[in-house]
Amino acid sequence: MQRLYMGSTLALSLLMLLLGTGLIVSSVARGGGPLALGVLVGAGLAFAGAGRLWLLRSTRGAPR
Repeated sequence: MQRLYMGSTLALSLLMLLLGTGLIVSSVARGGGPLALGVLVGAGLAFAGAGRLWLLRSTRGAPR
């Protein structure tokens, strides 16, 4: 069960990171500046996904 949880956390974190990056690229390509809503929401998603990956990395080496 632990492996399933870690695998789903990894998949959802990568999805959040990719969606956030795509939202930033899309917003900038359409002429949005650094404070455009799409850039801010995309940065939030990307940072949340990266943070979850970073936390997951630190729990992998923990004893069970």
